[in-house]
Amino acid sequence: MYPEGKAIYGVDEAGRGPLAGPVYAACVVLDSCHVINGLADSKQLSEKRRTSLAGQIKQYARAWAIASASVEEIDRLNILQASMLAMRRAVIELMPVSNSLIVVDGTHVPQLDYEVQAVIRGDSLVAEISAASILAKTARDAEMLRLHEIYPIYGFDRHKGYPTKAHLEAIRLHGITAIHRKSFAPCVLRN
Repeated sequence: MYPEGKAIYGVDEAGRGPLAGPVYAACVVLDSCHVINGLADSKQLSEKRRTSLAGQIKQYARAWAIASASVEEIDRLNILQASMLAMRRAVIELMPVSNSLIVVDGTHVPQLDYEVQAVIRGDSLVAEISAASILAKTARDAEMLRLHEIYPIYGFDRHKGYPTKAHLEAIRLHGITAIHRKSFAPCVLRN
């Protein structure tokens, strides 16, 4: 699928849709000598399977990095630009080699000084992007569990900040917190 001799860096994000918490991104370079079975779009995997695969990715990938963009950056830049920022941070942390190809899930790509290619449904089609999807999702979920300890009445342990009925009801009853995205409706209405 990709040019021979290119180092493939897969990139994906997690957390564009929630009303609370940072957006995360990961960049992964897999090792062709150690195949990780079961890589797929993180949204298609159970939490238990994602956690297991994340451990394997961290152990067997040639390189990986996880980065994020804060709620303040999301509100200042907008969620798309904050996602691109998190992706850029993850890629730059790995300092790709000169013959790299950065493959990114979706239709938008971050501004980078490397060859970059958008791959629609890449998290289902490209193993490196699937791996990045899994690392970004598990890292974000872990952060939302940490934030649940600080703000237990919002139920972040269950919905991870997504606009579920329970989360919307908690916002209605208690208002928003410092980790809510104030530029997102309905948070903007409660600010």
